[in-house]
Amino acid sequence: MNQKTGISKIFSLGLQHVLAMYAGAILVPIIVGNALKFSPEQQAFLISVDLLTCGLATLLQSWASKWFGIGLPVVMGTSFVAVSPMITIGTGYGIHAIYGAIIAAGLFIILFSKVYGKLLKLFPPVVTGTVVMIIGLSLIPTGINNMGGGQGSKDFGSPENLLLSFGVLALILIMNRFFKGFLRAISVLLGIIAGTIAATVMGKVDFTVVAEASWFRVPAPFYFGMPAFHIVPVITMIIVGTVILVESTGAFLALGEMTDRKLTGKDITNGYRAEGISFILGGIFNAFPYSTFSQNVGLVQLAGIKTKKITIATGIILICLGVLPKIAALATIIPTAVFGGATVVMFGMVVSSGIRMLRNVDFSENSNLLIIACSVSLGLGATVVPDLFHVLPPMLRILVNDGIICGSLCAIILNLLLPKKDRVRAPSDIPVRVVDPALKEG
Repeated sequence: MNQKTGISKIFSLGLQHVLAMYAGAILVPIIVGNALKFSPEQQAFLISVDLLTCGLATLLQSWASKWFGIGLPVVMGTSFVAVSPMITIGTGYGIHAIYGAIIAAGLFIILFSKVYGKLLKLFPPVVTGTVVMIIGLSLIPTGINNMGGGQGSKDFGSPENLLLSFGVLALILIMNRFFKGFLRAISVLLGIIAGTIAATVMGKVDFTVVAEASWFRVPAPFYFGMPAFHIVPVITMIIVGTVILVESTGAFLALGEMTDRKLTGKDITNGYRAEGISFILGGIFNAFPYSTFSQNVGLVQLAGIKTKKITIATGIILICLGVLPKIAALATIIPTAVFGGATVVMFGMVVSSGIRMLRNVDFSENSNLLIIACSVSLGLGATVVPDLFHVLPPMLRILVNDGIICGSLCAIILNLLLPKKDRVRAPSDIPVRVVDPALKEG
């Protein structure tokens, strides 16, 4: 966590994190805005304010004060878990009820953060490793769809898109094979830049959106009006917030493992408080609920530089993008296929991190095998077949429709129900590789 890095390197690595999460950060505003029939001006505001609040939330988590912030290289972004509930609330109660519910859920998370923090015992290695692996596996289909040009695109799977995505993937792999240090650390950023340049030559980049964007705009609080508080939307958003905390806990523990930091219940509680404050900021600025972005967890592992200075730079860059629409628009011209070639590597690294967290689990115990098998199967199944639970009431669908949440809840519940004897292998049981001295000579 105390790695020394120059300012230019910190900025480059921070920018790499921004580009890694940018597509996800702007996709939620686009989906919600379209569903609620926002005007182009309102849509543009929603994207700008979302980037600004992502930056503020990231700084809150990186701060690590006595009361809030986990102090890990965390990047905060809009939660996809909240998309469907926000659209449902907006359609049934109006847009003001969305932001009232988000603010109320944030206050609830802050007030009950200690209760949430005591749930850390529900996450032994067999659960955390499984949850992190599910996060990666659930994200991979998104990466693969992006490689083809984005699900539903007219040129999905075209030779040009495949050439771009696999070209970016190959460049990242080559740089990790033949380079060391800083160039290896920013391999994803360089891959995205090279892919965008290639796409420009191929005529697949449109700069119109950049030309039409304004240079400077400070988002105003309560842009859509004062929030309204209704009991059903508030309860719905509290459930959404609880689900988001489950997802974030897996990311916190994965980052703790990567940075060799053993997290305590207080650390997790402070992380929850920061997320609660982020919810409130999202409600005040008419943005979204915020959670730890799983995409960036994989990037931390891939880059190998795990200081929170990088994510602090990420937060500052996001804030600047939020008030400089023209600069922010530059990131919108990056083709989806280019993003796909880069994100498929990062999502795979999340899976690798989960597997590494499982290394101390005793696989001779049948209960461990059942936890992993059922959780991964349900998590991946809900991701691939999202209509599986369409007959359930909306509030229950929030809990099980998302593959990450479905698999995570399965792992937690099975960990409580199944026998806990010998869940973790003793050090003497962990296989040690012995190399014949004669082979070393060869």
